[in-house]
Amino acid sequence: MEIRPILSTLRRHKTAAALIVVEIALSCAIICNALFLIGNRLERMDRVSGAAEDEVVRVQITGIGRDDNPRAITASDEAVLRNVPGVKFASVANQVMFGNSSWNSGVNLTPDQKRATLNATTYLGGEQLLDTLGLQLVEGRKFNPDEFLDAEDDTAKIPAVIITRAMANKLFPGQSALGKSIYSWGDNPIKVVGVVDHLARPNEGNRGADSYEYSMMFPIHISYAMGGNYLLRTDPARRDEVMKAAVAALERNSPNRIILKQETLEEMRQSYYQQDRSMAWLLVAVCMALLVVTALGIVGLASFWVQQRTKQIGIRRALGSTRGQILRYFQTENFLLATIGIVIGMTLAYSANLWLMERYELPRLPLIYLPCGAIALWLLGQLAVLGPARRAAAVPPAVATRSA
Repeated sequence: MEIRPILSTLRRHKTAAALIVVEIALSCAIICNALFLIGNRLERMDRVSGAAEDEVVRVQITGIGRDDNPRAITASDEAVLRNVPGVKFASVANQVMFGNSSWNSGVNLTPDQKRATLNATTYLGGEQLLDTLGLQLVEGRKFNPDEFLDAEDDTAKIPAVIITRAMANKLFPGQSALGKSIYSWGDNPIKVVGVVDHLARPNEGNRGADSYEYSMMFPIHISYAMGGNYLLRTDPARRDEVMKAAVAALERNSPNRIILKQETLEEMRQSYYQQDRSMAWLLVAVCMALLVVTALGIVGLASFWVQQRTKQIGIRRALGSTRGQILRYFQTENFLLATIGIVIGMTLAYSANLWLMERYELPRLPLIYLPCGAIALWLLGQLAVLGPARRAAAVPPAVATRSA
């Protein structure tokens, strides 16, 4: 099809053509960045925690008044919980993934290092904490019983640490972390004895996505007063049953506590990512609304053009143009306008992403989102103009001529 007649017509209808171009350009810019943000949210929600989420439950407690020996009560609690029917492992922990509150420490490779190599979260708990969470060791071993300290001991002399694979790769790229030492709590070296595949932070805060798995575990016995998180691992089908039995067992063991929360780790994940989920759905709604508005705008302007150019259509039909040629004429016209708008929109999308990167520390927009947005708007434009174009193609030559 000849492009020159189409361009000539568009020059005579500059305002309407410009409106469609601007509408498509803005839609392209917004949709490309919205799809990118939705993808980021979905990727964030899909991150693994390292734990057996469908098997772990948490009972969070706090004390009433002050106990003379909270560590002894905690040890008694752990023993009682391990005897609850259905419980495979049980341990107290200072924090839990998806729990928002996070214990963080700088990690150095030398004792005199001025600036920390990275910031990591620190998990503390008993001998069963690793098994309770269901963490997978990929290198090394678990803590030996003689490596455990009490929180009241000199924790500046921690003998061993288990770290995540992500943390090991950051600290010792291209090397095995086993047997190497890090410096965190105090000036004494802490030997890496194990590496787990994954272990998520309870809350990454403003540290960025890279720090999500900068986690380590110290062999330090704590009391419920330091965290109050009792974790139990059981079969997925028995989680509710085990939670109720665990709460009853804790209440029997010591009445001087308040049960704050009882929930599964899956419920904690759902709550933790609720804002991300809401944001993703909001962006989906914005994209759908924007596409509908854009389609209605194209339909409205295309219908207006068909009405304004009835005589021109009739003349072309009288000169031998077929319905298919008239249809392709309007589709080609829309394709040209959409292409101009998309090119401008992709430039705006990239510029908007640079602004978001600067203001909100978002990653760079992957180029794959630009052609995705372009294809979506090309298809939308062709579908939107199809109705008016078919009406134009259906105009009889005689009727078009009499309407002059």
